[in-house]
Amino acid sequence: MCPSVISAARGLRACSGGSRLVARERGAEAGVTDARITAHPILEFREGKKVRFTFDGRELEGYEGEPIAAALHAAGVRVLRESPKLKRPRGFFCAIGNCSSCLMTVDGRPNVRVCVEKLREGMRVETQRGKGVLLAND
Repeated sequence: MCPSVISAARGLRACSGGSRLVARERGAEAGVTDARITAHPILEFREGKKVRFTFDGRELEGYEGEPIAAALHAAGVRVLRESPKLKRPRGFFCAIGNCSSCLMTVDGRPNVRVCVEKLREGMRVETQRGKGVLLAND
């Protein structure tokens, strides 16, 4: 059985239909790790224009058009949510929108699958607790 969250110190390994995701590490000798996903069996991760977004109030950068989960992974975020019942950590797992391991609140919308939602400038991404809460627009 494949774990959905694996330590960054061990590198990136995730099970996606038995395939292995590949990540590159830059500056490892300086203690800086960039775990940007560069290869996937069916998805392409292109580096476009750099954009800023927030994750749980923290400002991060990613590439416009890449999946939000890929940008979070590159920034070192491994836990995207908790399982609703047992509160177990869930991370970047299927990367094709098939499971529910990556449900997050994006710009106030709950239950967004961030593995397939494209990153845009100024997005507000938040860890979702439970089923999520839909807030009324002002």
